[in-house]
Amino acid sequence: MKFKNLTSVHSVIYLRYVKSVMNILPFFEDCEDPKACTVLLRGGSKDVLNEIERNLQDAMQVVKNVVIEPKLLPGGGATEMAIAKALTDYAHTDVGVLQYPIAAVAKALEVIPRTLAKNCGAKTVRVLAQLKAKHLESGTWGINGETGDIIDMANPPAGTDPIWDPLAVKIQMIKTAIEASSLILRIDDIVSGISKSKT
Repeated sequence: MKFKNLTSVHSVIYLRYVKSVMNILPFFEDCEDPKACTVLLRGGSKDVLNEIERNLQDAMQVVKNVVIEPKLLPGGGATEMAIAKALTDYAHTDVGVLQYPIAAVAKALEVIPRTLAKNCGAKTVRVLAQLKAKHLESGTWGINGETGDIIDMANPPAGTDPIWDPLAVKIQMIKTAIEASSLILRIDDIVSGISKSKT
């Protein structure tokens, strides 16, 4: 794109050059109704700069997911614990032999709140027992990752920010986990079939 094309679109454009270590970077500033932006990242080393870039990309992906699918779920392990409770209750109904894989998925989902409790230094067994008890009342109770306390993400206490997770991320997380588990089980069946045929 040439500069004359830009000036015909925007009434006033200020072109500023910033001298970098490697090259000169042009910046267009004070555009009317801009459609794009530039983020200039600086870091002390390449590793720091790469980490900053990864964090920025993660943040932009979160914003994109929320814009595309603007539904949010309570975080802090609340969603996983609510799904685990629902699956456990369903496994106790008369579903026959399917109760075992359903109960295994429920137990696997409890790893998320357990890991959150462990990472923030809380007593894991006590916190999980309290969280399960709170989920008998409501499915919005989760773990505050800073203090290890159990809070209601829908109505947090004063001075505490709630944690919300995008629905698209949770759906993808569960799909990926189940697909990975199915793949491991299929590979295990193939390997066990090969070893039986050799004997």
